[in-house]
Amino acid sequence: MAKEHSFDLVSEVQIQEVDNAINLAVKEITNRYDFKGSKSSIERTGDNQVTVISDDEYKLESVIDILKSKFIKRGLSQKVMEFGKVEKASGGTVRQVITLISGISSDRAKKLTKLIRDANLKVKAQIQNEQVRVFAKSIDDLQAVIQLIKEQDLDFPVQFVNMR
Repeated sequence: MAKEHSFDLVSEVQIQEVDNAINLAVKEITNRYDFKGSKSSIERTGDNQVTVISDDEYKLESVIDILKSKFIKRGLSQKVMEFGKVEKASGGTVRQVITLISGISSDRAKKLTKLIRDANLKVKAQIQNEQVRVFAKSIDDLQAVIQLIKEQDLDFPVQFVNMR
């Protein structure tokens, strides 16, 4: 009997890299002339949340742009960021909470499995917790699935792990 191969489709956030991106962004804000005397800050609040505070909405947007650029430099997808609404904070500042999306929701997992099914490849896709496992008898079929998914413009990042 032929050996079955598989891989897992996951959507994970590397928190260490998020922390690195935040530290780099904070360092840039501290050193930039246009932020002198500003009450701007970025910090990770909770496991999957980042809180950005600044003097006004314009500056808040600049801080978020800096954070996004640091995400790119650290190889993190901006698609993991889900932005809350801008709120008034203490001392006349504004705050925005960014939730870091981790895991593949059941709706997204269903879309992925349908996409894989509709491609008519000799593979099986199965939803497990917050990930999708793809099985095939041929590694070439698995690579075709990876290529198919990479070509999609998904609204969330995916990684391919546990290739067996």
